[in-house]
Amino acid sequence: MNDSADKNDYSSTLYLPQTDFPMRGGLPQKEPELVARWQQMGLYKKLRASAAGREKFVLHDGPPYANGNIHIGHALNKVLKDVITRSFQMRGYDANYVPGWDCHGLPIEWKIEEAYRAKGKNKDEVPVNEFRKECREFAQNWINIQSGEFKRLGIEGDFEKPYTTMNFHAEARIAGELMKIAASDQLYRGSKPIMWSVVERTALAEAEVEYQEYESDTIWVKFPVASGSESLGDVSIVIWTTTPWTIPGNRAVSYSKRIEYGLYEVTAAENDFGPQPGEKLIFAKRLAEDCATKAKLTLNLVRDVTGDELAGINCAHPLKGFGGGYEFFVPVLDGDHVTDDAGTGFVHTAPGHGRDDFEIWTHHSRDLEARHISSKIPFTVDDAGFLTEDAPGFGPDAEGGAARVIDDNGKKGDANKRVIEQLIAHSALFARGRLKHEYPHSWRSKKPVIFRNTPQWFVYMDKELGDGTTLRSRALSAIDATRFVPAAGQNRLRAMIEQRPDWVLSRQRAWGVPICIFADAQGNVLKDDKVNARILEAFEKEGADAWFADGAKERFLGNEHDGDKWQMVSDILDVWFDSGSTHTFTLEDRPDLKWPADVYLEGSDQHRGWFHSSLLEACATRGRAPYNAVVTHGFTMDEHGRKQSKSLGNVVVPQDVMNQSGADILRLWVMNTDYWEDQRLGKTILQTNIDNYRKIRNTVRWMLGTLAHDKGEEIAYTDLPELEKLMLHRLAELDQLVRDGYDAFDFKKIARALTDFANVELSAFYFDIRKDTLYCDAPSSLKRRSALYVIRKLFDCLVLWFAPMMPFTTEEAWLSRDPSAVSVHLEQFPEIPAKWKNDALADKWKKVRTVRRAVTGALEIERKDKRIGSSLEAAPVVYISDADLFAALEDQDLAEICITSAITVELGEGPADAFRADDVAQVSVLPTLAQGTKCARSWRITTDVGSDPDYPDVSARDAAALRELAGL
Repeated sequence: MNDSADKNDYSSTLYLPQTDFPMRGGLPQKEPELVARWQQMGLYKKLRASAAGREKFVLHDGPPYANGNIHIGHALNKVLKDVITRSFQMRGYDANYVPGWDCHGLPIEWKIEEAYRAKGKNKDEVPVNEFRKECREFAQNWINIQSGEFKRLGIEGDFEKPYTTMNFHAEARIAGELMKIAASDQLYRGSKPIMWSVVERTALAEAEVEYQEYESDTIWVKFPVASGSESLGDVSIVIWTTTPWTIPGNRAVSYSKRIEYGLYEVTAAENDFGPQPGEKLIFAKRLAEDCATKAKLTLNLVRDVTGDELAGINCAHPLKGFGGGYEFFVPVLDGDHVTDDAGTGFVHTAPGHGRDDFEIWTHHSRDLEARHISSKIPFTVDDAGFLTEDAPGFGPDAEGGAARVIDDNGKKGDANKRVIEQLIAHSALFARGRLKHEYPHSWRSKKPVIFRNTPQWFVYMDKELGDGTTLRSRALSAIDATRFVPAAGQNRLRAMIEQRPDWVLSRQRAWGVPICIFADAQGNVLKDDKVNARILEAFEKEGADAWFADGAKERFLGNEHDGDKWQMVSDILDVWFDSGSTHTFTLEDRPDLKWPADVYLEGSDQHRGWFHSSLLEACATRGRAPYNAVVTHGFTMDEHGRKQSKSLGNVVVPQDVMNQSGADILRLWVMNTDYWEDQRLGKTILQTNIDNYRKIRNTVRWMLGTLAHDKGEEIAYTDLPELEKLMLHRLAELDQLVRDGYDAFDFKKIARALTDFANVELSAFYFDIRKDTLYCDAPSSLKRRSALYVIRKLFDCLVLWFAPMMPFTTEEAWLSRDPSAVSVHLEQFPEIPAKWKNDALADKWKKVRTVRRAVTGALEIERKDKRIGSSLEAAPVVYISDADLFAALEDQDLAEICITSAITVELGEGPADAFRADDVAQVSVLPTLAQGTKCARSWRITTDVGSDPDYPDVSARDAAALRELAGL
């Protein structure tokens, strides 16, 4: 302390805050410097070394796709993961984070194909492994870019040794998982309708489609009753469909015994091609009037039709007589999926073009054979969207060539038009129209898909696995054993597993892990451990490219098997199988991790994606989920709740936010948002977080400045003033809240509690009260030394608790406090002594603060009306009518607490003109001016200024402090 101040200039005698920690964060410049520091010092390795031997906590990274710069969804996702792993690391765990990337699949393949087309190259003329090499290089380039972007966000993890699905070991393990499933007879080749992208020429999983508005042609079609119910006479059943092109694939009409049907006669008609008066038709009674309106005719109910009458009916195909291929019976089948919510109450059933259609057709297959109806499912559409010879009159031999459903650009072909024309020509069309509805599109090409019957490789969901379970039952049991945050995710995933069909694994592409098995013409899989071992050994050394190398078939089959009988499967594995297998080559194979993971965290769309495929893969091979908990987040909308899109100009780019404001601002937004739901982000919301950040930073800065005078002295708890004990009590309360919040993944609860504590309880209350003591008291003052001790504890707790959330700012603050420190991120959360918790004291101080609130309310009016300049000019009289409130003020220096120069407290009601706060009716305040002289050092107005002749312009307290300082 400098005692050489000029006369009457006491600023150098005050313990004013001193710090180099800047008021403005300058995060865009400071954060990259800290990233470089962490890399240079090897922070990741230091974290692992410091945590050696601790219990492991593992968050397994759901792999982002390696094909572009990160977007705001990536930022949200990675920050949440980083906060989780950091918070567990700082609470006594070995919380290692290993980032990963999904590298195979169509999006990357599509990019390489686009580059080929731009150069006039044909993919099919390029050796497959040369093409795969370009895909691999493309993915690696984006892994490198995204790694840098994630590090800039402050993500800490093993970026030197991440996992990737295209790593040779990973490809071998993925192949090995497929072999396990094949060996347990869960894999089979079948023919089912699956979602097919004509544009991309591949099968798609449910997780690879999104639903967009689409306008479909709709038709109502008559199916004449041909046999089975003579009591109905000459009548037709009417169906409704939004896919006219599937009519050639129709093989049945479905109804429901739960629906009331009626036989109707047309009594009047105003149409060009539809039914005419006298025709008889069957509809669901609820829908008959609506159907009549669509066809511009009048119907009269003749009588009810029972389900028993419909059972066993055979209809004629509406295209009978066309193309020579529709002469078969169309049976009427009872189906649970039929409703009378829309349409006609009857469902057009094309088993090659719909999941329900396929299920009901196969369910009735034995009955169909007994009725001499072939149960064979036609293949009416090829991979390019053209109708085939199984659609007579519309296939390659038809006049004008094959009709097409969708072309290479995702546009409607001529199939609907040509089918409708023939229905009209055969007097089978009842009505037609158009409908805008949600329709599946490929999330990659953004083009509509079709349901197409085609041979694929599947995993059984309901086959008994030898232990009384099925894959479905195992998965459902695993869901019940898993913790979901938020809890609603459990029901969502359960519903998907309950309803999902068999898992289709095959894709008709080139870039990925092949379905590396051999099969015969009947689809039987070769089971030979030696063959599998040769395949896996090659994959470990050369990657999955080995499957496509010259001589691969002979190499793997060896001399033990007939190469004419066993054929290499050429399909590629669904990329969801790749990512669903990541738990094997990360959690199981890395000694720094463990299986199962403690938690998986991804967006809520991953209930049908990564959570889903990981669950099925692990249950198929290990009988349980690879995770103990599943945490989901929503999607980021703009400030008005709209989806972010370039066309709307409302996209928030994380790189821009980091460059303009800093990564800690973006991270603070994540922490303050209700991430379990869809969240919002835009300029106004960012500014709110910038303002919050500044307040937090200023609180930290003030503590750093004040602690510049701290000598690290420990003060016995029993010697602390009540106000200091109150602050320690609040730390004990917050410690529990912080730990519980991190356990519950409820970060907004922590962030808001800590922010409010810093702004309201510290800056606006405790620090405000203690500034006079800290700045002006003598070095020996117990109150001052106690305050420094508590502020040291406050600083440690706040900075350490905030460290997982704002790693840059807390690192800067920690090093500013102790430049010799290594890193705040190598520290542990502080251990809070049990004795700090003091509920009785907290209850007492609630009453003290109630009185304070009334006093500051009264003084605020005095300031506003300019009767005083600062609260130190006041010496209010406080009247308290409540005995408990009055008792709480015993032994309290209320003038210090209210930051006035003096104060008088009396028990009883105050005068009628006294100030009364609306919410503190028991307290009334009569503002009066302080009497005495203003101290030149502390600015308090007291009557003892000049009582010490050596210091005539200061109070007795300040004179004693100056004398003590002079003797130092």
